[in-house]
Amino acid sequence: MNRQAEKEVSPLKQVAVITGDIINSQTSEEGEGWLPALQDYLSKFGESPRDWQVFRGDSFQVIIEEPEKALLFAIGLKAVIKHFKKLDVRMAIGIGQVRTRADQALQSNGEAFVNSGRMFDSLKKQTLAVKTPWQDFDKAINLFLKLALLTMDDWSETSAEVVAASLEKPGATQKEIADLLSIPQSRVSERLSRAGYDAITDTERYYRESVTKRLQQGE
Repeated sequence: MNRQAEKEVSPLKQVAVITGDIINSQTSEEGEGWLPALQDYLSKFGESPRDWQVFRGDSFQVIIEEPEKALLFAIGLKAVIKHFKKLDVRMAIGIGQVRTRADQALQSNGEAFVNSGRMFDSLKKQTLAVKTPWQDFDKAINLFLKLALLTMDDWSETSAEVVAASLEKPGATQKEIADLLSIPQSRVSERLSRAGYDAITDTERYYRESVTKRLQQGE
């Protein structure tokens, strides 16, 4: 690593770091077709290797400069990956200060990286969890996520496809989503309902508003 490429970051700067891996990637019936989809999704949020990296074949780490958007990122990625039969993704969101930004995401460090890594290592059956400097918030959001995952973990490929499209185009009508996916509008409504879309977006909104408020207050 080029030490001169490292950059010390203001200790007040907080980011989100997501550490994750693809579940069942080695037994996927669709080969590695999921890998380009993962890389394409990650590329929307920055450049590799500075902002994100895929490593060990099916693991990844991504730095989200706006922590309040991290859960939206994670839900969207889950929808993208679950569009592939029998695949899922396990993720840990860590929020905190970043001490050093290196030319490679995996070589950067700070509280956000520690929080993400430790939470990821503690994941067992739960496929998505959050660790932040705010313990009361962690307790609430992880309970909400545990409930939301009862539905999210069971998304079918078709439901995941509609959720991914709806998240990518938040202002689109159901008819516009239907036209995009070349399916009847009634199917969009049915699949979003089956996917628990309203409750999941409510959880995301709670996360986003809570994190934004705490960051603004400098907690």
